[in-house]
Amino acid sequence: MIAARNEAAKIAACIGSVRWAREILVVEDGSVDDTPSVAENAGATVVSNPFVTIGLQRNAAIERAQSAWILVLDADERASPELGIEVDRLLKAPKFDAYRIPRRNFFLGAEVRHGGWESDRPIRLFRATLRYNSNRVHEHVDWSGPAGDLASHLTHEPYASLDAWFEKLGRYSRWWAEDRYEKGKRVGAASVTVRPPLRFLTMFILRGGWMDGARGALLASMAATSVMAKYAQLWAMGVGKEKS
Repeated sequence: MIAARNEAAKIAACIGSVRWAREILVVEDGSVDDTPSVAENAGATVVSNPFVTIGLQRNAAIERAQSAWILVLDADERASPELGIEVDRLLKAPKFDAYRIPRRNFFLGAEVRHGGWESDRPIRLFRATLRYNSNRVHEHVDWSGPAGDLASHLTHEPYASLDAWFEKLGRYSRWWAEDRYEKGKRVGAASVTVRPPLRFLTMFILRGGWMDGARGALLASMAATSVMAKYAQLWAMGVGKEKS
């Protein structure tokens, strides 16, 4: 299952990487490019659903799925052939209801092997009875039980360019802040100034981002910027509430 909007340039390759799946569902909402037709021509079934959060988009596709198991991809991910073989073998006698799949993450043409990106293992294979939560950002499968680990990987290139990262920065930081504000979270100005450099130091020094060279330094700086934007948004929401 793939959630995609305006991903005509990527969706066919994503679908092609899971050609071994019994059913491929693409859920989208109002794409202004050729995402639906490209996906259909590539062999997927397209489901249109009004967007609220990415997790709820995925849930809408899960509701339509005919299989007892769900494999989730994003349009910027590709499954390895080995993953298909491993999934087929595993589902003949599954030991868990959910499985984590490691991701090899790429940025500006090279794999990122440190700084925390190398330990990325989200739950992406699970029974169709499970669902995603409704978080606007960092959505995940609602599952607190034990999960298995697959050896085969997905490849992931979350940002095709720096422009793509900056385009997402404002939207994702606002969504993150809205989630936390609605749950009663409030912060002071200190969070906006102290947390970003701590994030840089953690990612670049403690988690070894420096071993990725200039790319690692840039990613740690971008992560710090993202932290600043998220906490600044949350702080501003609290200030705005006080004034009203």
